[in-house]
Amino acid sequence: MKPPPNLNALWARALIDELCAAGASEAAVCPGSRSTPLALACAEEPRLRVRSVVDERSAAFFALGAAKATGRPALVVATSGTAGAHFYPALLEAEAARVPVVALTADRPPELQGFGAPQTIDQQHLYGRHVRFFADLGVPDPTDAALRHLRATAALAAARALGVPRGPVHLNAPFREPLAPEPQPLPPGLSAGATVRVAPGRLEPDPAALDEAARELSRRPRGVIVCGPRDAWDDLPEALQALSAALGYPVLAEAASQVRYRLPGSVAHCDALLKHEPLAGAARPEAVVRMGGGLTSKTLQQWLDGSGAWTLSLTDDGALFDPAHACALAICGDVAAACRELARRLPGPEPRPPALLAAADRIARTALEAAFALETRLSEPGAARELVAALPEGAQLFASSSMPIRDVDAWAAAGAAVRVLANRGVNGIDGIVSTALGAAAASQRPTAVLLGDLALLHDLSGLLAARRLGIPLLVVVVNNDGGGIFNFLPIAQLSEQFEPLFATPHGLDLSHAAALCGASLQRPSTAAELRACVRAGLGSGLHLIEVRTDRAENVARHRELQQIVSAALEAAQ
Repeated sequence: MKPPPNLNALWARALIDELCAAGASEAAVCPGSRSTPLALACAEEPRLRVRSVVDERSAAFFALGAAKATGRPALVVATSGTAGAHFYPALLEAEAARVPVVALTADRPPELQGFGAPQTIDQQHLYGRHVRFFADLGVPDPTDAALRHLRATAALAAARALGVPRGPVHLNAPFREPLAPEPQPLPPGLSAGATVRVAPGRLEPDPAALDEAARELSRRPRGVIVCGPRDAWDDLPEALQALSAALGYPVLAEAASQVRYRLPGSVAHCDALLKHEPLAGAARPEAVVRMGGGLTSKTLQQWLDGSGAWTLSLTDDGALFDPAHACALAICGDVAAACRELARRLPGPEPRPPALLAAADRIARTALEAAFALETRLSEPGAARELVAALPEGAQLFASSSMPIRDVDAWAAAGAAVRVLANRGVNGIDGIVSTALGAAAASQRPTAVLLGDLALLHDLSGLLAARRLGIPLLVVVVNNDGGGIFNFLPIAQLSEQFEPLFATPHGLDLSHAAALCGASLQRPSTAAELRACVRAGLGSGLHLIEVRTDRAENVARHRELQQIVSAALEAAQ
């Protein structure tokens, strides 16, 4: 690498070097003038894969996806002014979902603040309390002490991003001109400073708390293990298998838990099963072991809340997803380790019949397989189910909030060992394409994204980024011309303003979006056609697969599938 031409370049290189030493390997860089030193420092860093993203909002979601997929800090860089404000939605998701995004905002120097200089706003604590750490790095200072301080601050920021709890951090970097790499003399003997390593903290499960949990659980033979969304691709499925065997409890695993498709026998159709009131009552647990984020199924959450069960929460970082305050004991620390240690402390269950929910799930699977096999035209649940079934082992699916994640969670029971990611921190539908794109780029896994038409329109910039960067992405969009989830709400029948204010039909032809971004477009109408499109397009270029549906018919199909499950359960009694 060439020696830095000036102080700005030296300063920016030291900053990026320190972040890469902490594990950063992905950066989304937005165009701008004030951020020139940061952009060039990123581009010159061999440990960093740099992607140029035009739209700051899209770039921040791209970094979010990269950090979700790798578990390592991902950088997003913007110039001064309103540019950094567009990071806000992605950083809110990163905060809630514990994702280590590093926001780097360039800024004007102090002498240009407050007196009408263009492209200047107050960037101090721009994201308020929604980041784990903030520091203003100050204008570059030509002293060894200042460079050491810069490095220490960057190392501390990275440690906070990766610490307990994980989350986004913000570093604000003001620069004076020259911003371009114009050669200027550096003070004699000025060094880039030594790299500082700040090891992020970790939580280990408390042995005494594990002993207490084992005693309580061993007294309650009827219980469930519930896994919500969790990004980590670790050995949790194996640990859960041991814990389930020791307790005799079934594992109820969400699609985005990284457990469902890696743990044979996990219960998948919780939402449909628990809407059948006789089963829900008969299967009421005495104990619940809870891990992962907020549950997608409202039915499952309400069943747990109303059970009165003794509840154990296992949490990697101390976060409690317990809206009814039902938790009796929370154990903080590595969740997989906690499961293994709990299993080791338990004597093992007394011989008894298979868990009721596990047996019911097998009945539901058989009934639904027959029902979906009779579909002559793809429904929204059918599209989610077939997409998961068509993905090969090792592939990655990003499921949008609103109906797509609900349909994947409720109906896509079987599949290869695929990774399912979703933005379930604050459950927004913004930035979905960009987040999926970042996950695809960082993981190098063949990646599909399932989303609705409104989510696609929210993030057309993601398609632009995919086109510019040449990152393969399979975009499956369920187009019901509006916000289909609102048709499930009472407002759909109670107001003549429902269509313009809630359903919001747009009437757009999505082929124009595909043409604009150079994506191929297919419109399958059957399960076989969808599977063929997925297998042909996955991992090779930008492809848009549009599944056209009707919002009213979608509500009816969901109710019909629920009736099929209930009828199968009644017949099995």
